[in-house]
Amino acid sequence: MIAAAGGAMMASPALAQTAAPSPLLPQRGSKGADILGPTNDPRAAEEPFTQAPPATDHGTMPNLKWSFSDSHMRLEEGGWARQTTVRELPISKAMAGVNMRLKAGVVREMHWHKEAEWSYMIKGKARITAVDQDGRTFADDVGEGDLWYFPGGIPHSIQGLSADGVDGCEFLLVFDDGGFSEDSTFLLTDWLAHTPRDILAKNLGVPESALAKIPEKELYIFPGPTPGPLAADKMGGAGQIPKTFSHRMLAQEPIRTKSGRVRITDSTVFPASATIAAALVEVEPGGMRELHWHPNGDEWQYYLSGKGRMTVFGSESKARTFDYQAGDVGYVPYAMGHYIENTGDTTLTFLEMFKSPRYADISLNQWLALTPHPLVQAHTGLDPKQVDALSQTKTPVVPG
Repeated sequence: MIAAAGGAMMASPALAQTAAPSPLLPQRGSKGADILGPTNDPRAAEEPFTQAPPATDHGTMPNLKWSFSDSHMRLEEGGWARQTTVRELPISKAMAGVNMRLKAGVVREMHWHKEAEWSYMIKGKARITAVDQDGRTFADDVGEGDLWYFPGGIPHSIQGLSADGVDGCEFLLVFDDGGFSEDSTFLLTDWLAHTPRDILAKNLGVPESALAKIPEKELYIFPGPTPGPLAADKMGGAGQIPKTFSHRMLAQEPIRTKSGRVRITDSTVFPASATIAAALVEVEPGGMRELHWHPNGDEWQYYLSGKGRMTVFGSESKARTFDYQAGDVGYVPYAMGHYIENTGDTTLTFLEMFKSPRYADISLNQWLALTPHPLVQAHTGLDPKQVDALSQTKTPVVPG
């Protein structure tokens, strides 16, 4: 058990290594001390394992956490956007994220990026459109749990819809470059505003007088025309884009375990998503995303609900523990071992994203089970029967 702030930690020796410390004191048993200077108690309460790390933490590891609540909020008419990039989270070199909200009818204006854009719809519904280099078109309505992916250079748009009592939508965007910036997006209105009017008139085949209402600066997010039926927005052109840019992630049958569920979406089931693979992980109270690592790149995480704890092992006797909750971003550098434990009393739900066409992970349990058992016993000191009982198949979420 753990006493209230200011009291002693009354835990058995077996639990002292892992039980959450008092969230307001940097103490673990006889180690540490109280704080005599100023404190930010609400902030400290969010970080029990950062404030008083487990005894197994050691060495200097980079920060592997950022909260979108600490990101600059760009407010626009009918929506907002905030981003987490290498500028906010310096370790995040492979990927960057944007959290965006659009009310019903509000448009994220027609644009394109150098980077590929992957998205998860958190809440509500939106209409997305795109045109590719061959003049083929795409339009779809995406809802909660749906994904979309636009390759770099492909122009597209997003508009919030009203559905099921939700006014518009909120979604997560992930880009395959940590140096991405929303400010570097190629916006249609920004381009038009910075092109001579006579050139625009010549290009569009209209008189210059027809261009009087072109905005003088970018619109970015703005109230647009009321969207009609989806069928009306399925333009002709050279036909439909053959690899759909949207995917129903929640429609996938998950990998089910006693303590959670995992849905994996990569290019094998979503062929358009050529540079980003993802998993949606649900961990029940007490459960844990097993000890594992990824052999194909850094991991960018986004926490959707619940509370969790992650310790990352970085070799050279380095390890550091972090606490996460909804709205936080987590990051695991390439090949570093880690787990994610549900430390709350509700389901912990989070996304894992990778700059890769394929999802891949290596399970510690499976590795041990498939290695000659006398060798495993020599490394671990486990009883031979315990080694023999290790599962040769992955269990991505294990019970508490």
